[in-house]
Amino acid sequence: MLLLILIYLAFISLGLPDGVLGSVWPVMRLELGLPLASAGLLGAVGSIGTVASALLSYRLINRFGTAKVTLVSVLMTSLALFGYSISSTLPALMLCAIPLGLGAGSVDSALNNYVALHYEARHMNWLHSFWGLGATSGPMVMALVLSLNLSYRAGYRTLAALQMLLVFALLASIPLFERPKQHDETVHKSSKAKGIKHKALPFALLGFFLYCALEVSTGLWAVSYLVEVKGLAATQAALYGSFFFLGITGGRILSGFVSMQLSNTKLIYIGLALCLVALFLLCISPLSFAGYSLLVLGLGCAPIFPSMIHETPRRFSIEASQRIIGLQMASAYAGSTLTPPLFGLLGSGIGLQWMPLMQLCILLLLFLCMLLLDRLTKVHTL
Repeated sequence: MLLLILIYLAFISLGLPDGVLGSVWPVMRLELGLPLASAGLLGAVGSIGTVASALLSYRLINRFGTAKVTLVSVLMTSLALFGYSISSTLPALMLCAIPLGLGAGSVDSALNNYVALHYEARHMNWLHSFWGLGATSGPMVMALVLSLNLSYRAGYRTLAALQMLLVFALLASIPLFERPKQHDETVHKSSKAKGIKHKALPFALLGFFLYCALEVSTGLWAVSYLVEVKGLAATQAALYGSFFFLGITGGRILSGFVSMQLSNTKLIYIGLALCLVALFLLCISPLSFAGYSLLVLGLGCAPIFPSMIHETPRRFSIEASQRIIGLQMASAYAGSTLTPPLFGLLGSGIGLQWMPLMQLCILLLLFLCMLLLDRLTKVHTL
């Protein structure tokens, strides 16, 4: 139980930095005299680091183990956040963004695989709900620091100190990771090793890319859609936009309990069906219902990502899972990185009124990927 709590805390720490830069950038850029677009550059540098570390995680974990990789990753994140607090130029901030991204990709791959192998599906869903808690808490910590008339630098130092506390906790818990755990029964029934050359792997990677494309595009452009297309006031649209993330976080807590009765694949298809209903409602519903449409969309997204990860050892074997999960995380981060600018270009060219249709196309492609993946790995969907 102690180890599981530490894993949950590690995922809170993974989420802590994710929303901070966006929330503090208006203050930060004015103090440093940087252009507005510089935040996108920092995000791109961090994303490249995240993809690179996710791809390398297989070799690192095989050599050093999950505990040490997680420990060093959280330490890198802490040092990067402290670096943000003392940096005064864009090149210095970009330099700090590299270890921030490297740390995120490694810990994400390491802990996702560890939980997929050693814990039931409910813990995977709850694990990702704790990421949401971290992503929500980071901006709140920064806002609290700023409300005390302190600099954003003090906010970054506070977040760095919180990460460092986890480093000490992980340092003391290294032996716990080495203890043999009882695998989930579904993992025990996994077929023999199919390896990295399995013909279903491209569909698994594309599935993660498409899911993150759907989630990130909604999070980034839904509020703009409500304002520019639906004519909603900006403050109300921002409130409705938060319903999407509330649906994801709350839905993953709920999915943890539902997964005790339903398989991962059933949860994935239920989530896809809810997303389809939500996009339909978003197009035709009155303004007063727009927020609830985004809430339903968040609930639909909630079980998809954790369930796809937890199903990996059963689809591709325990032996191949760490390497494949590293590839899946890299594909997921690539989807998160490439989709926002693509949606921005499409929105500028053809208008945001087509956003639900574009998301529907992504959703249908994701549905086809899941069907092909299930067929090729002989997973029953009913």
